[in-house]
Amino acid sequence: MGTVTLGVSIAVPEPYGSLLQERRASFGDPAAHGIPTHITLLPPTEAEAADLPAIQAHLAGIATGGRPFPMRLSGTGTFRPLSPVVFVQVVEGASACSWLQKRVRDASGPLVRDLQFPYHPHVTVAHGITEEAMDRAYAELGDYEAAWTCGSFALYEQGPDSVWRKINEFPFAAGGGAPALPAQSSGSVDAPSLHP
Repeated sequence: MGTVTLGVSIAVPEPYGSLLQERRASFGDPAAHGIPTHITLLPPTEAEAADLPAIQAHLAGIATGGRPFPMRLSGTGTFRPLSPVVFVQVVEGASACSWLQKRVRDASGPLVRDLQFPYHPHVTVAHGITEEAMDRAYAELGDYEAAWTCGSFALYEQGPDSVWRKINEFPFAAGGGAPALPAQSSGSVDAPSLHP
């Protein structure tokens, strides 16, 4: 069956997703129209095509154990000079994203992998383009704001044409299940429960 290139992410909903994708294209990023606007939970990862059913079952289990959470984007940031990326910042929902991505890559599941850099949720708006164009992206989206309730995440596959296409969406248990953001410890000896 061969291998596939997979990614797991939270889609930025409309109208924000299309607007940021168009802005990314306007800065000259050639990948803009092949990558839906998103917050990464699992970066591009090679997997055996035969493992797709197990991968989808793993992701469904994570979603069942979570619930919707508020997400807010505000302003820009950059990973330069370490990495040629300008992004819109996640200012609310980052802890929930971090909690989710750890479970996606959990050692007990089929998507185990190490990250090249520490996890930092963000929405890329420019990658690998000229410094001048990245400066423009950083400045022009500096006052960008968006907010929504995140109710799901999705599994994507990168096609031979380098376009990312959604394979399946995994909605959180509606109002039930564990929070996507675990409860904070109040100093008690018992760890917070992630089960209802």
